[in-house]
Amino acid sequence: MFVPSVLAEPSVEQRLKQADSYRQEAGSIKAEVGVNQFVQGSLKATQLYDVYTKPGKGSLVVFKSAAEAGQKMLMQDDNYWLFMPKSRRPIRITPMQKLLGDASVGDISSLSWSESYRAEVKQPKLQVNGEDALELLLEAKSKGASYHKIELVLSASDSFPLAANLYLQSGKLAKTAQFSRGVMNNHPAVISMKLLDGIQQKNETIIEFKGSRTIDIDDKLFNPSYLVRNNLENI
Repeated sequence: MFVPSVLAEPSVEQRLKQADSYRQEAGSIKAEVGVNQFVQGSLKATQLYDVYTKPGKGSLVVFKSAAEAGQKMLMQDDNYWLFMPKSRRPIRITPMQKLLGDASVGDISSLSWSESYRAEVKQPKLQVNGEDALELLLEAKSKGASYHKIELVLSASDSFPLAANLYLQSGKLAKTAQFSRGVMNNHPAVISMKLLDGIQQKNETIIEFKGSRTIDIDDKLFNPSYLVRNNLENI
């Protein structure tokens, strides 16, 4: 007699890894990111960045807007550095270092949720805009994470991230995030993230993930000594 198989419910860890896959591709990646700041509904400022990510090496953010040309940020584990033009010494910063509006360094560097946070189910069944969803509670494994705690809402069907509440170490709600679904490199992906301040809800910052591709990234790009001496105009 034929007995139909029943698909097992994905584990929390599996769901979190699946959610990560919509935000970042595997391997060495160059991503183009735009940040748009809106105040009272009007566009106030825009900045552009190239983000280089290599497994085991970290993430490098290169500022592309004319007003910030030559600035770079390097993220390795819990260490974050800002490199300014003509300065011979990097500046230590935190992942909450502001870029524009409510966008911080950690928001555009595609921090891996599955690697940096412990997760458990907070609400197994929710409805978000008519879609079945669930909510996970994420707690940072280290003090260097962008946010101490995240309440992350995922689609029940495919674990696509829908929304998140992002909390500081103090327990204060830093900001809320809303994720937009789209296609990048022929795969489902997060194509933008809207950030709303925990207090000034009328102001919003939209991070656009404009494109990404797999490239061979030289290890020297993740060496602070090399970054101090080079402006990276030709990478």
